[in-house]
Amino acid sequence: QVPLVESGGGLVQAGGSLRLSCIASGRTFSSYAMGWFRQAPGKEREFVAATRWSSTSTYYADSVKGRFTISRDNAKITVYLQMNSLEPEDTAVYYCASQSDFHYDSELRERAYYDYWGQGTQVTVSS
Repeated sequence: QVPLVESGGGLVQAGGSLRLSCIASGRTFSSYAMGWFRQAPGKEREFVAATRWSSTSTYYADSVKGRFTISRDNAKITVYLQMNSLEPEDTAVYYCASQSDFHYDSELRERAYYDYWGQGTQVTVSS
């Protein structure tokens, strides 16, 4: 059973908004931090945003700062990515990911430090 399941992707016009959700589940699954990444066709998967379950701190890629907001609901074990003012350049498959152990702030931005990944959800922004 995949412990992370994303939802909320879709097609939206430029300037519009979408909210992605990622539910973390599984009896043996434990998580310390959660991140959102995205991968556009022909490009590498890149960091978007991250947060820790035990902290209010949030971290963003420069390209989405001020437009995207990551949040979490600890009771529901769910992480959200609110995306506003979407641009065609935001078109990608969006993945949520989990870190099982503590890592430094800089390591929240690195794919290699994430242990679990969701299946991804497509976001398409039309111009």
